[in-house]
Amino acid sequence: MSFRGRKRSAATLASAIVSVALVAGCGGGKDFADQPRPAAPIQLNGVINSQGVQISPSNVGAGPVEILVSNQTGAPHTLELNGSDIATVTTAPIGAGNTGQIQATLKQGVYTVKAGSSHAVVRELKPARLVIGPERQDSNDQVGLP
Repeated sequence: MSFRGRKRSAATLASAIVSVALVAGCGGGKDFADQPRPAAPIQLNGVINSQGVQISPSNVGAGPVEILVSNQTGAPHTLELNGSDIATVTTAPIGAGNTGQIQATLKQGVYTVKAGSSHAVVRELKPARLVIGPERQDSNDQVGLP
């Protein structure tokens, strides 16, 4: 084979390698099918006070939630989320006047959010009730999300 023939063969081989690399990098196939993004997290706000735990809104669709609670009592309290199909989620003690947060992905069902205390209390604080409905819409059409 002449030098020119080898040069042409090398160019053809290089072109084939580049083509294969481009096709392989396209991400086609079932392994990379376009999957919908989960629903965007929604924030629920709450308070721990002498009447108990209150969360608002208390009725939302299934998906990721962030529950931000302010402790408006004079003692530290832990916050506990339990119910339906999740293991109990507990925060560290939330000091008086401070806030605590629970993040979870909740399925359809009924959940309770209750405040606990390491001190003896005259009466237990009334827990909040969360009703989680059908799954919320995916976040594919929402801009500005990570």
